[in-house]
Amino acid sequence: MPIDYYDKVWHNGKFIDWKDATIHVATHVLHYGSCVFEGVRCYETPNGPAIFRSKDHAQRLADSAKIYRMSPDYSVDQFEQAMVETIRVNEARHGYIRPVVFRGYGEIGVNPLKNPVEVFILAWRWGKYLGEEALTNGIDVCVSSWNRLAPNTMPSLAKAAANYMNSQLIKMEASVNGYTEGIALDHAGNLSEGSGENVFIVRHGKIYTPPLSNSVLPGITRDSVITLAEEMGFTVIEQAIPREALYIADEVFFTGTAAEVTPIRSVDRIVIGSGQCGRVTRKLQERFMAIAQGRHEDVHGWLTYCNLPVEAK
Repeated sequence: MPIDYYDKVWHNGKFIDWKDATIHVATHVLHYGSCVFEGVRCYETPNGPAIFRSKDHAQRLADSAKIYRMSPDYSVDQFEQAMVETIRVNEARHGYIRPVVFRGYGEIGVNPLKNPVEVFILAWRWGKYLGEEALTNGIDVCVSSWNRLAPNTMPSLAKAAANYMNSQLIKMEASVNGYTEGIALDHAGNLSEGSGENVFIVRHGKIYTPPLSNSVLPGITRDSVITLAEEMGFTVIEQAIPREALYIADEVFFTGTAAEVTPIRSVDRIVIGSGQCGRVTRKLQERFMAIAQGRHEDVHGWLTYCNLPVEAK
């Protein structure tokens, strides 16, 4: 999947050219993974580009930084405004926005506290993360041999770059074995999440998803889908879910900023339901995308419009 980056990058309050958005080889983040970040979608809508739940993403970024004792010189509101400005300056119709907060160039050593905190925000044009046909036809996944992080090892509530070394192992294992994605279990053997997605199952008309205590990132799309499902009359239950529940589910689907709402048609080569996108998944997917793309009333105020001029390309 090619990535088409936008030219201007926000760095510590100023915009710089893409070619100048570099760091030194001795930067703390490169040696010790001291970085937190966000993934944010900006959708093209009839009223111009709109960032989906920008405030919530900015808050999660600030929360992640706080957990790791980072103190960037920007408030939640400033993070949010910087994302909007990144879309405006690049005259983007749509895109994927990546704010990163990390320990910069200073001292080499595990103790990060004397290193400066840097903030970059970049954006790019990006299609469907799990493939163009994934939202329609579903994907084939496996249960990974790699578990998610155990409690009190690394905080799962923080969206930290270091956590994604675990995600890379899950993703690579799935890929080399012919699957699109992997689902990880937690330290106790219950369902956790995908390498970069939250997971839901549907059984007898009810929707189940693992709670945050099962080493789950508090996904923004996860929260959105729970809200929409309850508004649409579905019962949503957050509880520990055993692995085998995947195999006997009527439907299974992923949620995530990149994945949006992606149906899963098989797990470990066991067909889920009819092997197609299920009725519940389809309804949630359609409602979610309609709101994100400005085609349905946004009663929750989830869209932040960037108000580009009509002539912007």
